[in-house]
Amino acid sequence: MSSVSDSTRLEISSDTQADSSQYLTFLLGGEEYGVDILRVQEIKGWDNVTQIPNTPDYIKGVINLRGAIVPIIDLRQRFNLENTQYGPTTVVIVLKVRNNEKERTVGIVVDAVSDVYNIAGDDMKPPPDFGDIDVEFVNGLATIDDKMVITLNIDELLNTPAIAESAMTTH
Repeated sequence: MSSVSDSTRLEISSDTQADSSQYLTFLLGGEEYGVDILRVQEIKGWDNVTQIPNTPDYIKGVINLRGAIVPIIDLRQRFNLENTQYGPTTVVIVLKVRNNEKERTVGIVVDAVSDVYNIAGDDMKPPPDFGDIDVEFVNGLATIDDKMVITLNIDELLNTPAIAESAMTTH
């Protein structure tokens, strides 16, 4: 069981400047990533999932979240990082993901939640051009307190046919 309570609610600061956005950051393989805090539904401690046959390894399974079936994605595996044992800081961040006009809920397994940052638009740098390597799911890079935070476009990252299919096969 995780040291995080069963469900943690986040408070969004009202002093956010008009030209900045708030990001919930989390750790994954020693790097810090951020997602738009307005897309975060909740944070849950790691718990067992129901596995769905014939899905990619990065889809851990699904959970029932107050009557909604939510696919759970292991971001370490999605990013082809080294696997690690889930520990007391491992959490699931439940996110609202948009695909065209449709919105659905998806959970991502991360090593630990880090912080909430206000990032001004001027502080966000575009992702580097790696040529043929697809980094469409990276919104940008921001330097905060001498560290780099990679902000993610969760709509690009989590809208794959496999993830959509795992959500639909359980209804």
